[in-house]
Amino acid sequence: MSDKTSRRAGSAGISRRGFIAGTGSILGVAALATPATAAQAKAARVAAPIASGAHVPALVIGTGYGGSVAALRLAQAGVDVHMIEMGMAWDTPGSDGKIFCNTTSPDQRSFWLRTRTKAPVTSFIGVPIDRDISRYTGILDAEEFGGITVYQGRGVGGGSLVNGGMAVTPKRANFAAILPSVNADEMYNTYYPRANAGLGVGNIDPAWFDTTPCYQFARVGRKHAQRSGFPFVFVPDVYDWDYMKQEAAGTVTKSALAGEILYGNNHGKKSLQKTYIAQAKATGRVTVSALHQVTSVSPAAGGGYTVVIDQLNTTGGVTTTKTVTADRVFFAAGSVGTSKLLVRLKATGALPNLNNEIGKGWGDNGNVMCGRANHLWDPTGSLQSTIPCSGIDNWDAGGAFAEVAPLPTGIETYASLYLSITKNPNRAQFSWNAATGKVDLNWQLAWKQPSIDMAKSIFDKINSKEGTVYRSDLFGVYKIWNDTLTYHPLGGAVLNKATDNYGRLTAYPGLYVIDGSLIPGNTSVNPFVTITALAERNIEKIIATDL
Repeated sequence: MSDKTSRRAGSAGISRRGFIAGTGSILGVAALATPATAAQAKAARVAAPIASGAHVPALVIGTGYGGSVAALRLAQAGVDVHMIEMGMAWDTPGSDGKIFCNTTSPDQRSFWLRTRTKAPVTSFIGVPIDRDISRYTGILDAEEFGGITVYQGRGVGGGSLVNGGMAVTPKRANFAAILPSVNADEMYNTYYPRANAGLGVGNIDPAWFDTTPCYQFARVGRKHAQRSGFPFVFVPDVYDWDYMKQEAAGTVTKSALAGEILYGNNHGKKSLQKTYIAQAKATGRVTVSALHQVTSVSPAAGGGYTVVIDQLNTTGGVTTTKTVTADRVFFAAGSVGTSKLLVRLKATGALPNLNNEIGKGWGDNGNVMCGRANHLWDPTGSLQSTIPCSGIDNWDAGGAFAEVAPLPTGIETYASLYLSITKNPNRAQFSWNAATGKVDLNWQLAWKQPSIDMAKSIFDKINSKEGTVYRSDLFGVYKIWNDTLTYHPLGGAVLNKATDNYGRLTAYPGLYVIDGSLIPGNTSVNPFVTITALAERNIEKIIATDL
């Protein structure tokens, strides 16, 4: 297979020296080098951005869950891979010695190309908490469409940089509604276990949970859920639980116990940078170009695809535009990124034969947030871990699964915060707006009402039982529900509709979708384990049959 790709590179008119320089391949060099020079060559390969005119066997657009799986498995199969990432590498500390900033003290590192933060919790006791920042290619993108703000990670590692790490495998009984064309036996016997192993998923020690001050908020959530008859469940996560115990003991630098999560976590969290991407880079076959954004993909005259890429600076400006050729292209820019790109490429004639399902089936995973005001005898703790580890399950009876979320302000709030995932049936569509030259999403704010109703099936009952009320100061003035956001965008290039049953864009051999855009709008739980497992399934098939 590697011989075949080498021959293709040669047939494109690139010399051996040019091929090594253009694609970053060090295979020929490493075979002759000493161990020290081989290590130096590998490091150079990882650091060097893609060069204009390069020819690559496989180009992956995005470095989130799907893209990282694809890159690792392709590299292990002997294929050279180049990954393109719009955000930063996040591998260099700032002036404070930290790579990521704190949730309660956001600076320019916090948001993607904004001059003011846009936190999910926008106020506290009526006081706005957002603040002015410098425009910068920060880690969290709050991308606004009509009726909804979509939170997405920007950087090498994608959403794994900014999520809470809740690594939930859906109940087997719910799977047919999530991915009806996928064999559930294969997923639960092979691909979910493979994904959980690759992600480093683990569980909190229940005995430690019961005693540590940093999960007092979750214990209050458990008590209230169980008193109202709801199942309370522990949820796996990708945080290093041993590290968190050491944080609590004061023997290591605090991270989850220092308010780090929304804008990155400096120590204990096992993001993709530490798992799939680290393994992919270690193969010596994977190169990553950060601050690069793909703007066009179209068939190349000599075979493969011509890919146009803008290189960005840290204020979002384009410093140079590059054109490269790729034998195969994997779209892994996330649900929104992949959907927007494919919709634009179809509408503007770059890939006109994409089918009419492109852009459809987009959903918000039923996300809605609320807070409850507890009594003085139910303090939630001034020290709260930023890593959620539990939830309230009323999916079967009320269509809602609620994450018991932290509110790490550093003071006692007597507040319980929840992020609910609900069985919201509404689906939106991306479409090309020729007048503005942009892609629109037709989500409507009113479509969140089913999510509110489903979440109320839990929290109205708890409030009634406990004699408590909803907080109305966290999401604006007198606003109980944050119904204007999603952390879990899904769909837009739905499996077995926009693609075949393994993510192939069949009108264009060698083009694939391998991210959350394949999943039609809802996973019933936090979605990244399902995205990872589906990518493991699909790339295994693609490698076996297409390469």
